[in-house]
Amino acid sequence: MDIHKVYKAFIYTWLSSIAAILQFKIPSCALMKVTFKYLVGIDGPSGYGSKTTAEQVTQNCSFSLSSQLTAIITGATFGIGAETARVLAKRGVRIVIPARDLKKAAMVKEAIQKESPRAHIILLEIDLCSFSSIQRFWAHFLSLGLPLHILINNAGKFSQKMEFSEDKFELTFATNYLGHFLLTEMLLNKMVETADQTGIEGRIVNVTSVVHNWVKRDHFNFCQMLKPNILHAKELSRQLKARNANVAMNAVHPSIVKTGITRDHKGFITGMHFPFLSF
Repeated sequence: MDIHKVYKAFIYTWLSSIAAILQFKIPSCALMKVTFKYLVGIDGPSGYGSKTTAEQVTQNCSFSLSSQLTAIITGATFGIGAETARVLAKRGVRIVIPARDLKKAAMVKEAIQKESPRAHIILLEIDLCSFSSIQRFWAHFLSLGLPLHILINNAGKFSQKMEFSEDKFELTFATNYLGHFLLTEMLLNKMVETADQTGIEGRIVNVTSVVHNWVKRDHFNFCQMLKPNILHAKELSRQLKARNANVAMNAVHPSIVKTGITRDHKGFITGMHFPFLSF
């Protein structure tokens, strides 16, 4: 085992404990043990660990053009979303990138097609903090007549100042939860219909984080705003099972990644974490 990585994992576990203590929540020994194993990269029951890449997970997956899957990935112009789009496109999945900044989306499309010339990528405009924009995206997507097998709700925003959406909701909450909730609800029938017609299980993924447990219940902040996405996933999963729909709903913790949110929110804890975690 690489002692350098073990050392870095130890440092991160220590820093995470400090963060939790500062937020008035003392981490248990069991939680610290799990965190340490996770950071070192020990494989879990699935056979994958925190060091496993998207390419490794999907290396045995490929889809012929005759049975091509279609995936919508929000927040695909940077970070986790862009990497997800790149790897799925490489495996033959048709990618739809909803984006507020179509120029950034075009750059991602160009980079993906440079690596995978046959990749089919569609760019559509959306602003997740605007209900009317989400409705326009939904109408535009349906007009394409495409199936929908995968929806990955990955986009996120952290507004450090008090801002409101055009619908008068706090901007971070509107973008991270309300926008994805509405988008999922509007696309759900299309996903159920696609699963029924193709026999291929649909999959909805809410990208969230375990940091929602880092704060007290009465201390509302960005971490707490992650909880609605988890509760949404649990409730929608229950409803889908009740209607015998061939669509699964999951909430996932994506590991420790320096995304646009951590880039825009620099502080003591985030500033200390990532230099130690450049594995």
